[in-house]
Amino acid sequence: MTGVSNELGRASVLSEIWAARYRTPARFVALVALLLPWTTTGVTFALIPWLIAFAFVDLREFPRSLLRPVCLLPIALVILALVGTLWSDAPWPDRLHAVGPALKLLAIPLLIYQFERWPYGNWVFSAFLASCALLMVYSFAVAIDPALSLKLYLSRGPYKVESGIAVRNYIDQSQEFGLCVIALVYPIVTLFRDGRARSAILLAMLLLGFLLNMMFVVVSRTALVTLPILVVVFALLHLRWRTALLAASGMALVAVALWSVSPHLRATVAKFQGDYEMSTQDKKVSGMGSRLEFWRKSLGFIADAPLIGHGTGSIRELFAGVAADEDVDPLRGQIVSNPHNQTLSVAVQWGVAGVLVLYALWFAHLLMFRGEGLACWIGLLVVVQNMLSSLLNTHLFDFAPGWIYVLGVGVAGGMALAKQSKMDVRAS
Repeated sequence: MTGVSNELGRASVLSEIWAARYRTPARFVALVALLLPWTTTGVTFALIPWLIAFAFVDLREFPRSLLRPVCLLPIALVILALVGTLWSDAPWPDRLHAVGPALKLLAIPLLIYQFERWPYGNWVFSAFLASCALLMVYSFAVAIDPALSLKLYLSRGPYKVESGIAVRNYIDQSQEFGLCVIALVYPIVTLFRDGRARSAILLAMLLLGFLLNMMFVVVSRTALVTLPILVVVFALLHLRWRTALLAASGMALVAVALWSVSPHLRATVAKFQGDYEMSTQDKKVSGMGSRLEFWRKSLGFIADAPLIGHGTGSIRELFAGVAADEDVDPLRGQIVSNPHNQTLSVAVQWGVAGVLVLYALWFAHLLMFRGEGLACWIGLLVVVQNMLSSLLNTHLFDFAPGWIYVLGVGVAGGMALAKQSKMDVRAS
C-alpha cells in the first residue's frame, strides 16, 4: 500500500508540474497586462520570462497554427517593414528604428496559440482592469495634488499640473480608461440578466469611476470621438432594438448632463474648432491643425510612390525635404516621423501593398470575434477601438495602444477560437 501511495504521490506532483508548465506563461502575460498602464520598461522586461516560458509549452501544432490569416498577416506586416528598409533613402539607424514599432505584432500568433489551448485568458483581462482601476484612483489623487504625479520624477519634459496625469500621457490614459468603460458594459448587462445584481452594481460603480475621471479630470479628443461609436457597436450587437433605443436615450441624457456640469469636457470639445482656427488663420502649431498639415503632405508623398512607398523609416526625411522656414511658417516647418494616421504612415512607407496588408489584418481579426461571450466582445472592442483611434494616431505602432491591441487580439482571439473549436466538435 505504501508503494502505491508513493506512486500516486509522484503522479500528483508530476501532474502539478505539467499544469504549471502551461499556467506559468499565462501568469507572465497577466504581468505584462498589469504593468502596461504604468511602465514601458516594465513591460519590456516582463516579456522576456514570458517568451522563455512559452518555449517550454507543447509547440508541435505551432507551425500549423501560423498558417491561419489571423497569424500570417501580422507576420506579413513585419516582413514588409523589414524588406522596406532596402528601398528607403533614410539613414540606416532611422530605417531600423522604424521597424521596431511593428515587431510587437509578432507576439499575436504566440498569444493566440497559447490561449487557444490553455484557458487562463481571464487572468489577463482581470490584471489589466485592476491596474487601470488603480491608475484611475491615482489620477484623481494627482488631480487634487499634482505633486503626487510620477511624471514629476520620471519625465524630463514640462508637466502640466492641471492635467491629472499620473504616468505617461493623457492619450494613453484615455485609451485605457475608454476601453475599460465599454468592456465593462458586457459583464454588467450579463450579470443583471443572470440575477447577480450585487456584482453588476460593483462593476457599474467601477465603470462610473472611469467615466467621471474622463469627464472631469482629463480626456483625449480621440477618446471623445471613439467612445460614442463603441457604445453604438455594443447596442447593435448585444441589445434588442427597444432596449437599444432606451439605452441610447439614457446615454443622451447622461451626455447632456455631463456637458452642462463639466467645464473640462466643453473645453476639450471646443479645442477642435480652436485648433483649426489657430492653424488656418494664425499659422500656429496646434493639435488638429498640425494633423491636417501632416495629412496633406503625406498624401503628396503617397502620390509620388503609390505602389511600394518610400521605404521603412522614410517619413522624417520626406517631411524635412518639404519643410518651410520654421521662423516664417511654424506650422509648415514641422519635421515629424509620424503623420498621426495609421493608414498614411503605412502608405507613405510601403504604398498600396502596405495598406492592403494593414486592412486585411484588421478585418481578419474582426472576423475572429463574430461569436458570443466576453472574449469575443473584448476582442471586437479592441480591434474597433484601434481602427477608429488610428484615424487620428498611429495606434497600431505606438507602444501602449499597440500592446493593448496585441494582448487583446492575442488573448481574446485564442479564447474565441478555442470556444469555436469546441462548438464545431459538438456539432459534428
